[in-house]
Amino acid sequence: MARYTKTAMVFHWVIAVLIVGAFVLGLIMTDIPGFSPTKLKYYSWHKWAGVTVLALAALRLLWRLLHPAPGYPASMQSWEKAAAHHLHLLLYVLMFAVPVSGYFYTLAAGVPVVYFGVLPLPVLIDVDPALKVVLKAVHYWLTMGLAALVAVHVAAALKHAIINRDRVLQRMLP
Repeated sequence: MARYTKTAMVFHWVIAVLIVGAFVLGLIMTDIPGFSPTKLKYYSWHKWAGVTVLALAALRLLWRLLHPAPGYPASMQSWEKAAAHHLHLLLYVLMFAVPVSGYFYTLAAGVPVVYFGVLPLPVLIDVDPALKVVLKAVHYWLTMGLAALVAVHVAAALKHAIINRDRVLQRMLP
C-alpha cells in the first residue's frame, strides 16, 4: 500500500502535537483565575503554538499540493472515501482558521503577539472591544469544531487499524 512521504508524516505529527498542546493550554489558561505570571506564560505558549501551527499548516499545504496523498484502499466504500476527503478538507481549513481567529482576537484585545518573545508580528487591526467579543466566540467555536473533527479523525484511524485492519493508519506512521 502506498504511504505518505516522510515529510508529510513529520508535518502531520508535529502539527497534531501542537494542536493538542495548544488546546490543552487553552483549557488550562482560561481556568486560571485573575492575572498571574503563570497565566501570562501559558497565554504566550498558546499563541506561539498557534502561530507555529499556522506556519507549518501553510508549508504542509504547499507540500500536499506538490506531493498528492496516497490513494485509499479499494476495500473502502465510496462514502468512506468521500467522508475522509471532506474531513481532511475541513481539518485543513480549521488549521488556518483557528490560529487566524485567535490572532485577530488578540489584536482586537490590544495585546501584541510577539513570537517566542522576540519577533513582534504585525498589528493588522486596531483595538476594538466589540470585535474582541465576537472574535473570542469565533475562536472558541472554531476550536471546539477542530477538537471534534480531530476526535472523529482519530476514531476513524483506530477503526481502520482495529476493525478493518486495512493498513490505512500505517500510511501515516513512521
